[in-house]
Amino acid sequence: MNCTQNHKINQVTEKTLVVGMDIAKRKHYACFVDDRGRILQKAFPVAQSNQGFEEFYQRILSAMKEFRKTEVIIGIEPTGHYWLNLAYFLDERGIPLVMTNPMHVKRSKELDDNLPTKHDAKDALVIARLVKDGRFSYPRILKGMEAELRTGATFRSKLVEEQGAVRNQMIRWLDRYFPEFTQVFPSFGKMALAALEQTPFPSDLAGKEIEEVLTLYRQSEGLQSPQKPKAKKLMELAQHSIGVTEGQQMARIEIATLVRRYRQLEEEIEALTHQLTELVQTSVEYEWLQTVPGLGDATIVELLSEIGSFSHYQDPRQLLKLAGLTLRENSSGQHKGQKRISKRGRRRLRALLFRVMMPMIRHNEAFRQLHEYYTNRPNNPLRKKQSIVVLCGKLLKVLHAISTKHVAFDAKRMIEDIPKLEKAA
Repeated sequence: MNCTQNHKINQVTEKTLVVGMDIAKRKHYACFVDDRGRILQKAFPVAQSNQGFEEFYQRILSAMKEFRKTEVIIGIEPTGHYWLNLAYFLDERGIPLVMTNPMHVKRSKELDDNLPTKHDAKDALVIARLVKDGRFSYPRILKGMEAELRTGATFRSKLVEEQGAVRNQMIRWLDRYFPEFTQVFPSFGKMALAALEQTPFPSDLAGKEIEEVLTLYRQSEGLQSPQKPKAKKLMELAQHSIGVTEGQQMARIEIATLVRRYRQLEEEIEALTHQLTELVQTSVEYEWLQTVPGLGDATIVELLSEIGSFSHYQDPRQLLKLAGLTLRENSSGQHKGQKRISKRGRRRLRALLFRVMMPMIRHNEAFRQLHEYYTNRPNNPLRKKQSIVVLCGKLLKVLHAISTKHVAFDAKRMIEDIPKLEKAA
């Protein structure tokens, strides 16, 4: 939804009941004000339960009748995930929910009493008065496939993060007991995991023949043909290892547990990725997004899990704002501040765009030529990082265009724009 500040202000009229809510885990606080910010009902608690929500709903209806209001708008300050239950409850009853910026709430606390006091009742009133001034945004209540993608992609990122933590624990273990191991296996592939499972300590390789070691490795899950040169090199390094030899009984249990968990996480991530890919392929946008060279299925899953359907955005500038790629500057008088991106938006979306852009520049001819143009143009050439930021915004605009217009990606059309950019420069 693309709404100006004036539209938001006009949405609150003398017939509107404005509700400000401070969200917490067990008990929220709500306050009723009118379009002028005058208190109609002081802050009162709302329990995080079905009964609490129903009582709150009935209280809204009673207040609308008492104060002759025909409309209602509820504003909250988002606090973690605790607001979601209330959001779906209100959505089912057709009550609009808006969000205030937590930074605005924090900076507005002292306007009434000139005190930095913070408590739930005060916050609810501050939120209500921000809403009546139109200082809010519209959240999207995810449903259907969008909700599934967001939940699945978030869980997948947690599994990947956990796998990284397990990997770091395995590296720490090796640094103590077999520091030479990483010279043979810099990453934890199938053979590396087999070696950690069967011969985690240098002493496990002592006195064994190469064929005996290879037979041990074949007993591990998923490894049919271990590489003989790597096994031989590992045995040579084990002869002169500086690994710690004390505490090995418990250390053996530790590494066996870590290897099992690492494999389990690999399987879970692979299965979840497969399910998410199948799900995203049923979306309307997938047909057009997969025409962009350098944009794989995994990236499309993460992209749509963060953005949702591109049809929700009337203008691509909304996507730039969502990703925190809009420019800000600090200028005053004759001082002209340097422009930087705001970083106000979805951090994971911004990180995804940066992560995608590097291979995109290598494998997508249009983006590669644009990158060369931005960094080598005679007037105001950009640094490489600045160019990547610009191209991230360009990518969002391109994806919005092909998804909403239902057209395939056209590299030639993008390349044709470069002469126009040169003339403009």
